[in-house]
Amino acid sequence: MTVEFFREEPTARTSWRLAVLMGANVRTYKFALGEALLGAAAQGQGDILLKDLAGPYAMSLVEHLAQAPQASPKVVAAGADFLAVAREEAAESMRFGGPTEKLLAAAMKSMPAMVMRKFHRLRGDGGAEVPHRFYEVTGPARERVIRLTGPLLEVALSEQRPSLLAELAARWGIVEMSFAAGVGRSLVEEGVAVDLETLRITDKERRRPVAGVTEAVIGFQHGRCGICGDPLILGVDEIAVDHVFPYSFRRLMPAIDLDAIWNLAPAHRPCNAQKSNRPPTPGQLTRLAMRNEAIMLSPHPLKRTLQLTLKRHGFRDGWWHFIQGVRDQLG
Repeated sequence: MTVEFFREEPTARTSWRLAVLMGANVRTYKFALGEALLGAAAQGQGDILLKDLAGPYAMSLVEHLAQAPQASPKVVAAGADFLAVAREEAAESMRFGGPTEKLLAAAMKSMPAMVMRKFHRLRGDGGAEVPHRFYEVTGPARERVIRLTGPLLEVALSEQRPSLLAELAARWGIVEMSFAAGVGRSLVEEGVAVDLETLRITDKERRRPVAGVTEAVIGFQHGRCGICGDPLILGVDEIAVDHVFPYSFRRLMPAIDLDAIWNLAPAHRPCNAQKSNRPPTPGQLTRLAMRNEAIMLSPHPLKRTLQLTLKRHGFRDGWWHFIQGVRDQLG
C-alpha cells in the first residue's frame, strides 16, 4: 500500500510524507531530525556540518521533553541514551539558549548511528526505503558533513513547506500523546474523537486536545483538497474541514458517525461552500477511500480509530467496501 500511496503522486514530497507520517515510532528522533532538515534546506544550503544540524535537532527535543514524553514507555533509557542526556542537560541548555557541549556531543554521536540511518526506512517493508533520499552523511567521524540532496531542497523550498511543517508537528504531538501514561493507553485502545467546535482531535476519555484535524490528516491526502483535488496551502488558502458525507445525512444513516475522522477531509473553503449538502461525487469518494487507506498505514492512534470504525460496522475488506456501503444507504 505504501507503493500505491507513492504512485498516486510520485514526488519528493510523497517520499517525505512516507518517512514522517508512516514510520514506526518508539522515540521522536525522526521528527526532530525532519524539522532540522527542513530548516537547513530552507536556507538553500547544500552541505552542512553535522554539528550545525545537531544543534537545532537537540534543542527541539529538549523543548518537547518539557511538555511530553519523547519515547515509548516500553523503551528503557540507559545512561548513555541520548534522551537521558537531553533530560540531564535540558535546564542548562534552555538557560543558555542552545545545547550544552555535553548535549551537542551526544547528539553528534547518536544521530549518524541511529536516526540518520533509519529516517528513510519504510515500516514493515523488509528494510525498503522511501524512493527519494534527503541527505547523505559524508566525511570522517570528527568532521561529519551532511549533504542535503536535491529532493530535500525541492521539498523545503516548495509552496507546501508550511503544510509539511504543520503535518510534522501534528504527527509529533500525536505520537507524544500515545507515549503518555493513561492517555496513551486510551488512544491505542479507543482511538480519538473530533471536537467540531475547535476542529481538534482529542483523547476520547479526557477530551484533551492532541492535534488539529487539518494538520493531522492533510498529508495523507497529499496536501490536496478533498473536493477538487488541487493543492491546499496552509497559511495561504482558506481551509475548511468537509463532511464528505454531509452531516445533514445523519437522519438517513443514524448508526454511522459522520463526525468521525473517516468522513472529515480538509478542503478549500470555497469548494466546501459550493458543495454544501450535496452528496459526494465519485471522485470525492475515491479520494476519501485512498486517504483513509493511507492513514491505515500510520501507527496508532489514527490507524486504531479507523480500525474501530470498520470493526463497528462489520467491514474487514477496507475502506472501498465501507464507503460503497455508506453510499448505497443513500439510495
